[in-house]
Parts: sequence; structure tokens; C-alpha cells
Amino acid sequence: MRDINIYNTLTKKVDKFVPNEPGKVKMYTCGPTVYHFAHIGNLRSYLVEDILEKYLRYAGYDVKRVMNITDVGHLTSDADSGEDKMLKGAKREHKTVMEIAKFYRDAFFSDCSKLNIKTPDVVEPATNCIPEFIHMIEVLIEKGYAYVAGGNVYFDTSKLKEYYVLSNQNEEELQVGVRDDVEEDDNKKNKTDFVLWFTKSKFDSQELKWDSPWGVGYPGWHIECSCISMKHLGEYLDIHCGGVDNIFPHHTNEIAQSESYIGHKWCNYWFHVQHLNDKSGKMSKSKGEFLTVSLLEEKGYNPLVYRLFCLQSHYRKPLLFSYDVMDNVKTTYEKLVKRTSSLSKEGEVDKEIFEKYQNEFADAMGNDLNTSQAVTVLYDVLKADTNDATKRALVEDFDSVLSLDLLKEQEEKTADDGLKAMVEDMIAKRNTARKEKDFAAADAIRDELLSKGIEIKDTREGTVWKLI
Repeated sequence: MRDINIYNTLTKKVDKFVPNEPGKVKMYTCGPTVYHFAHIGNLRSYLVEDILEKYLRYAGYDVKRVMNITDVGHLTSDADSGEDKMLKGAKREHKTVMEIAKFYRDAFFSDCSKLNIKTPDVVEPATNCIPEFIHMIEVLIEKGYAYVAGGNVYFDTSKLKEYYVLSNQNEEELQVGVRDDVEEDDNKKNKTDFVLWFTKSKFDSQELKWDSPWGVGYPGWHIECSCISMKHLGEYLDIHCGGVDNIFPHHTNEIAQSESYIGHKWCNYWFHVQHLNDKSGKMSKSKGEFLTVSLLEEKGYNPLVYRLFCLQSHYRKPLLFSYDVMDNVKTTYEKLVKRTSSLSKEGEVDKEIFEKYQNEFADAMGNDLNTSQAVTVLYDVLKADTNDATKRALVEDFDSVLSLDLLKEQEEKTADDGLKAMVEDMIAKRNTARKEKDFAAADAIRDELLSKGIEIKDTREGTVWKLI
């Protein structure tokens, strides 16, 4: 098991990672609200979380990662005001909320696949867990941490000694209006109280509603991550991930309700990824047109160029996007793939050299996920005074975490060469069968090739073939 040190938002410092259970990691990722395409700023967080998960596995840990899908209850303001994002998407496209949810969920995972982001072990939509939400809210009311007002159920933040434990905000700062864009909710006892369950509210056109002890309604956004995490990972969570914009109020509220519900500390490590910015500031869907993976592809970029772009910067630093930088990274990526794909498999791996560079890679990744240094180690390997077999083995080892498809071109060429050899061998056998007037055997070979998606045709110049 290799050591890993990561910045912990809870302690505000880089901590040695020690899971609750030796060798096993319970990891939770805040998933997308599936009302629109994910922009590449959203995807930076998922990309970095993917690298964290893969490095934990590389370091020897048994990881179980869970992610929610928000398909109900997320408002355009994180403080229980504004329009429901799912309803907004449904109105925009004249579809039902569930049609919107399925379409954009599929689009999200398609983008993740293009970026080589592994799908978490468990993906749970919020709409699957309504009974769990209701149960948690009932317990919070019984314990005195929640109250009913104006038909809605609210969490009472005044009951907590350390509500702001995750963020640097304090009550005095928040009293000045709790952000200019937040509307006053007269039902709240305190400005920072948040909704656990909506019933009577301004959202009369809400499409998804369920029966509850407090009337027909739907859950607030914050409750879902607590419940989905506990449903699949239990009451002790090792690491919770998200973007820095989730720190307050979303993750702050998750801690408040979760620890009030279970009566003990919930999660030891909080991992947050900084924003991707463009020239106008933080990338956001509210600006109108926004950058998607599909748009990058239309402009001629392999999505893995964007992955390398993210790897070359530290996840805790804001990253500035520009096409000029992407052009440079594209050139870098293409040269890198050409160099790694040319590595021969011939020869023996030098175990001493392999271990030396593997340790350097692990030192970089274990130092708060220093991916830019890890990429530098990769270049050091390519320049090293050792044989191709050793270099290739190291590239393959590193790419299990970096996931840049550095050897894919070579593997595809090998596969193509193997297919060509197989087809030509079968055509030769078919020609022999025809010469011997064994037409049944010749037809059987034709049919076998056809079943593999290969069509053959006899011409004056000989037998030719193509994939169909």
C-alpha cells in the first residue's frame, strides 16, 4: 500500500490519507444535475476525481465509489430559491422531466467515456431514494434538528455548534443578506436554514411529487447526497469529492444533516477541485453558449487533449482555458502519442529502472495528486537510458492512472495486423478448398468470415475483402 497525502478542506491542510478500514476506501462524488449538457468546467472536477480514484487503486486500495444523479430538487440558487433546474430544462425543450433526465444523463456519461473517466461503481438517481429521504427527515425532526413551517420542512442550523466547519464563512458575513441573489424565505427561523422537503411553495408546476408525512411534495437538493452515500457506503465515509462551489452551502449542509442524523463524525476527508475559467471568468451554463466536449471535437480536438490540459495543472489551482493553449497541448499530445506508440515490445524489462521511475511517479501522485509532476516523470522515462521494453512497461503502468491512451495507437495497429493475417490465412484456405473442388468447405469459410463482419469478393486480380 503506497502513501497518499491530499489537501483536506476540513482541516485546511495536506493530510496523510488513512481510511476508516485499512486497505479499503469509501468514496463519494457529487454527480451532475441532468438538465443540460455538462460543460468542460463541470467535467474538470469529474476528471480529477477519476484520477484520484485510479491512483488510490494504483496505490493498492480497494475503492468503492458512489455518485448521485440529481434528477429532482436542485434549484437554480443553491440556497433554496430560484427555478427548479430540471423543470427549467423540461420547459426549454418541451419534454417531460424524466425525458430530460435520461437524455442528459446519457450525454454526461458519453462525455465521460470520451475523456476516459471511469463510471463509478454505483450511480444512483435521486428519484430512486425518496423513502430514504423521508426517513432521514423524520429522524431529524424527532431529534429536534428540523421543523415544519409554511408547509415545508427546514433544517435548523442554530442547533449546531459548528455549522461552518467546512467553509471560511461565518454567521456575521452571511447576515448581510446571504448573497444578493437569494430571496428572503419568511418560513426560515435562521437565514442559513435550508429546505429538506418542499410541499407548499411557489413551484406549483413541479412535475415530480411524492406523498410524505408533511404533504405531497419533493426533496430539497442537499438531502440526496447524504442519503445515497449512507445507503451504499454506510455511516462512515472516507472521502467526499466535488467542485469548490459545492463547499458552501451544499457540502456544509450535507455535514450538518448527516452528523445530526447519525450522531457522530461522518466523513474524514473532503476533496475539492478548483474552477475552470475562461477570459470572462468562471465557466457557467448561465452565460448562454458554453464549452462542451462535442464542441471541442467539432473544433478538431481529441477529448484526451483536454484531459492532458487538465493534468498539466494542479487541481487546487484555477485553470484558464484558451484555444491558443489547447492548440499547444494538442501538438504536445500528438507528439507524445507518436513517441510512446513507437516503443518496441522487444527485450526484457529492467526491473531496477522500472522500480526507480515507478517510485518517482508514485511520489508525485501521492503528493496531493501532483499530476503535472507525474507527467514530467513520464517524459523522463522516454528520455531515459534504457531499452524500449522498460519504457513501454512504465508508460503502460502510468497510463493506468493518467488514462491518455498513450499506447492505443500501437495496440490498434497490432490488432489491425492480426486481423489482416487472420483474414488472409482464411482466404488462402478457401482458395485451396476451391482448387480441390471442396465447395462446401469454401462456402463455410466465406460464411465464417461474414459472421465476423468481413465480406470477401472474388475478382480477376484475386480475392479481396472489406469490413462491413
